[in-house]
Amino acid sequence: MKPTDQTLMKQMHISIEEIEYRRSLLTLTHQELQQLVALGELLDLEYVIDQVVIQFYQQQTSISEIAILIGDIDTLSRLQRAQRQYLVDLFSGNYDANYVNNRLRIGLVHKRIGVELKLYLSAVYHLKAMLISMIQQQLGDTADFRQICATLEKLFMFDMSLVVETYVWSLVSELKTSKDKIEQYASVLEDRAQQMEALSQTDPLTGLLNVRHLDRILSSIIDTAERSLEPVTVVFIDINDFKMINDNFGHSKGDQILKVVADAIRYVARLDDHCFRCGGDEFCIVFPRCTEEQATESFVPRLLQYVYQIEPNITLSIGVKQTDHVDGYLDASRLVHEADAKMYLAKKEQKLRK
Repeated sequence: MKPTDQTLMKQMHISIEEIEYRRSLLTLTHQELQQLVALGELLDLEYVIDQVVIQFYQQQTSISEIAILIGDIDTLSRLQRAQRQYLVDLFSGNYDANYVNNRLRIGLVHKRIGVELKLYLSAVYHLKAMLISMIQQQLGDTADFRQICATLEKLFMFDMSLVVETYVWSLVSELKTSKDKIEQYASVLEDRAQQMEALSQTDPLTGLLNVRHLDRILSSIIDTAERSLEPVTVVFIDINDFKMINDNFGHSKGDQILKVVADAIRYVARLDDHCFRCGGDEFCIVFPRCTEEQATESFVPRLLQYVYQIEPNITLSIGVKQTDHVDGYLDASRLVHEADAKMYLAKKEQKLRK
């Protein structure tokens, strides 16, 4: 539900029962409130209120901070009318939900226009003092005057508690809004960081992992394999005569072939295998829990078949190297180096056969 569909009382979860409870805390009884209305009839209330409003704003506009907040004579006139209505309501006899909502609204407006709480509280102090002084001038120091003062003291305190609570509620709402915005911003930053991390880990052309992460990922896989005594196999791949393809058919054709080989690698690799483009026309695949024999007999033939179906004139040189607990685990760089060496040996043998 939108805030504009609810009163401030509902937004702040203040019920009629809560209002009655707050009055009881101040021992502000319905009898006292009705006596206040009756005693108000002994006063020239219109004159009292007019004089209080005049004196009040003379005093308030002498404070530079408040004068700056008010700003102009039209705003001052509106404030004087609102202040007059506030004082009229004190003696109205209607201290219901509408009365409370009006007091809450006063607090919210003061907060929104930037009136600090210290300025509001000092203003209430002066307003109450001026009102009591004017009433005393009319009634003298009588029992009726003392009764009005006692009830007004409680009623002003009741009003101030509502206004202060509105300040606090508004601040909490602002903090919650700020917190939500910060969380949204943090979420966006996290998403972007993840995107940047993903981009930094992948080759932009083929979508395979970037070779910068090969040593770290392979080292972690070897560490895991050592604990469970499982083999790790690295397959190193090179596209034969790739420079000639670029020179004769252009780099766009070369990029197309790189994508075909990358697609083939992804197609035949398992979910937990790690596939890298090592730059240029070279690729590397890390196979956890896989022997050299399994990679040679299963992965390599399916890879060659996939590439041949799309680019029948393209050939690959492939080197396969296993590390395990039997011969002792190689470190990541040594394992890749030996797979690379076997790939170059295969390339050399292919050239000799031509």
